[in-house]
Amino acid sequence: MALKPESTAPYHSVQHALRVLETVSRHPAGVTDVEIARLTGLLPRALSALLLMLRREGYVRQVSDGAYTTGDAFAKLGSTVAHDDAIKNQLQTTLDRLRDTVGAAVYISRYIDGEVKITQYAAGPDAPAVNEWVDFRSAAHASAVGKSLLTQLDINGRRDHLSRHKPARLTSKTITNERLLFSRLDSQPPTVPILDLQEYAVGTVCAAVPITAGAAVGCLALSMPIESAHRLRAAADTLNRGAAPVLLSLAI
Repeated sequence: MALKPESTAPYHSVQHALRVLETVSRHPAGVTDVEIARLTGLLPRALSALLLMLRREGYVRQVSDGAYTTGDAFAKLGSTVAHDDAIKNQLQTTLDRLRDTVGAAVYISRYIDGEVKITQYAAGPDAPAVNEWVDFRSAAHASAVGKSLLTQLDINGRRDHLSRHKPARLTSKTITNERLLFSRLDSQPPTVPILDLQEYAVGTVCAAVPITAGAAVGCLALSMPIESAHRLRAAADTLNRGAAPVLLSLAI
């Protein structure tokens, strides 16, 4: 599987967060925000936002004198014992928080062995999961999840996928023409969420943003009933801003 060159570029916020974590981890007795700023070269405003996110996710904690030390989440993810379970639990906590923040079901999807796979999700009574009436593996051309993953593949990777999963018309809005689909994917700005406006299922709208780490193609997505479509773009922007903690968990 080949990736588009730009799809492997990590988010700057995650790069910066990793620098902050590395700095804090080198000071087990604690390190102040002033010292972190000096050592990382980050501006105070950007550092303040990063430290807030890292505290919320449990990667750092602030001790009595105001200095920062590593938190429980960082210790668990940094351990080789039950590392996979720790990542899964951390991601689930983040997804639950995002679900409540955006008011919609949220999903992590990965492109694994040439197939679309939902690896984790958070839903609830007020944020119902999408009804998978057609297997997501066969609906990459129609779903926000699938289109986000396809966007991160190069032309050969996309053609390989569609050669195995012929685009079918799922609703009146589904794009089945390969040339038109690829044109839409290529015109998609990498920092703008991909939307699915009833292309996969009538009565459901979705959005997805990439969470590519290294050679692993992934995305973070949400779905909501058509009655909530007026909230979709705002929710998608919130989801985009909330992608950094998810990518950070995968990067540690």
